[in-house]
Amino acid sequence: MRSFAIIGLSTFGHYLARELSHRGHQVLAIDIDEDKIDRVKTFVDRAVIADASDKEALASLGLAEMDAVVVSLGEQIDVSILVTLYLRELRVKKIIAKALTEDHGRILDIIGATDVIFPERDVAKRLAHTLESDYFLDSIVLSEGISIVEIAPPMPFIAKTLGQLDLRNRYGVSVVLIKEVIPEKIVLVPTADHVIKDSDILVLLGKDEDVEKIKELT
Repeated sequence: MRSFAIIGLSTFGHYLARELSHRGHQVLAIDIDEDKIDRVKTFVDRAVIADASDKEALASLGLAEMDAVVVSLGEQIDVSILVTLYLRELRVKKIIAKALTEDHGRILDIIGATDVIFPERDVAKRLAHTLESDYFLDSIVLSEGISIVEIAPPMPFIAKTLGQLDLRNRYGVSVVLIKEVIPEKIVLVPTADHVIKDSDILVLLGKDEDVEKIKELT
């Protein structure tokens, strides 16, 4: 079990707190809005009404002891920057800050955020991948220009081994996992002699421009 603090109970912060609690982790929820605190206090370990832009208030919450602190302050760009700076000064081990724009993200990175996330942008990219092709099932952005994508195998892949397909050399992507549906099985780092079935789901890792090459086959 790990411990997390979430500052700002916007829709993103609310559902993150719920999911982490559901997974059995200790969650400290912080917001200046009493109504938002009331909506999460039934499922988090601790919910505190506090002004996160007050450094003394943050210092009193013991955030340096948390495994990570998530800053999710919605449209309050100036406040999120200030809070991230304070958390850095308080020696919080891991600071995950939500950004709304690229400039916002760069500032958060400069002042000490360990990770900067763009939930709306990343969800839009995932949806775009799946809308472009019936074969693309899901995607996760690892970093700028690099993604993990989940696809149903295109017809040219069926009944061929990974060695025959040679995806790394031909397309620049790696198969890191295969989900076999019939029978149900997970194959981690499949070997070159694995034969692709039409019921398989392939999980690929690669640069976005290389993933686009796979789309052209679907």
